[in-house]
Amino acid sequence: MSSTSFIEETAVYARRINEFDKTDWKVYIVWVGLMYGLFFAVLTFLLAGHFAGVTYPAYVWNIPIGVFIFATAISFDTIGHRTVYKEFLKKGEELVHHITIFAGITSTLLLCVAYHFPNFLRIPALVMVGLSIFYSIVDEALHWHRYLVKSSDRVEMWSHFFIFVGHLIMIVAWWKWFDEGYPGVAETVARNAFLNIF
Repeated sequence: MSSTSFIEETAVYARRINEFDKTDWKVYIVWVGLMYGLFFAVLTFLLAGHFAGVTYPAYVWNIPIGVFIFATAISFDTIGHRTVYKEFLKKGEELVHHITIFAGITSTLLLCVAYHFPNFLRIPALVMVGLSIFYSIVDEALHWHRYLVKSSDRVEMWSHFFIFVGHLIMIVAWWKWFDEGYPGVAETVARNAFLNIF
C-alpha cells in the first residue's frame, strides 16, 4: 500500500479551487486580495522611503515579509475552508475565524492611525494585537482537534502553521515600529510628495 506524498496532497488540495461557486470566488478574492493588497501597500511605502534615502531599522522589513507569508498561506488554507471543510467549519470554527479576522484587521488599522494619536491609541492597539494572537491560538486548537478526528489534513495544518508564523512576524515587528515612534515614516512622507495625503 503506497502513501501519497505531501506534494501530491498539496496538488489535490489546490485543485479543489475548481469546485468554487460564485460566492466562494468573491470571498476568496476579497480575503486573499486584501492581504496581498496590504503586502504591496507596505512594501511600496518602505521602498518609496528606501529609494528616497530613508534608512529604516532592519526589523521593519519583517512587516512585508510576514504579510507575504500570511497571504500566501491563506491563499491555500481558504481553498479548503470554502470546499471540503466548509460544512464542518459552520459548527463554530467559522465564528472564531470571523473574530480572529476582525481582531487582526482592527489591530493593524489601529497601529496605522496610532501614528497620529500614539498616546490615545496605544492601549486599544495593544489590546487588539493581543486578542488577534489569542484568537489565532484558539483557532489553532480547533484545527488540531479537527486533524485528530480526521476532518483536516496535512496541507491545511501546514497552511495554518505559516499563517501563524506570518501573522506573528508581521504584527510583532509592526508593534515594535510603533513603540519606537515609527522611525523613518516622517522622513518617507516628507521626501515623497505623493505620500503627503498621510
